[in-house]
Amino acid sequence: MTTMSDTIYYDEMDSPVGTLRLVADSHGLREIWFERERHPKKASPNWIRAAEPLAFARVQLEEYFAGERQHFELPLHPHGTPFQLAVWDELGRIPYGVTISYGELARRIDKPQAVRAVGAANGRNPLPIVLPCHRVIGADGSLTGFGGGLPTKRYLLMLEDSIARGDLFGGPPPSADTRLDS
Repeated sequence: MTTMSDTIYYDEMDSPVGTLRLVADSHGLREIWFERERHPKKASPNWIRAAEPLAFARVQLEEYFAGERQHFELPLHPHGTPFQLAVWDELGRIPYGVTISYGELARRIDKPQAVRAVGAANGRNPLPIVLPCHRVIGADGSLTGFGGGLPTKRYLLMLEDSIARGDLFGGPPPSADTRLDS
């Protein structure tokens, strides 16, 4: 028997980076899936498709893509190991429009020798955009792997950079879909 506490809701929303699937339970937002995931997932047949339980997240994501939101104020309920949760918590502290290296992220969680493990946890982040794993780049400044694809990562960084610099006339970058071969 399913109770309210273990009911999982999902819905989809259009965005400049393609369709996003939002997944939540009664405690908060659990996952955001990209349309073109590196490791595609399927919704469980027990999940309930419903817009209302995810309206809180949709509104804030729409504001983010419109350049009107730089910090999310959402109840979050990601599932992971204590180490992964520590990495994901630190991702949420990276300021809008700022990038850091995997090494810096490892130092920030007091595990400076765990750069590869931090990279793996970053790659398993169930809440991209909200917990901004796209803001983590290679030590040499290169864009490295991203579950939604490098064009999506590039798009998110360009969007934040233009807003953070106060580029009122440049507007947001073109959608990630139009730059898939870049």
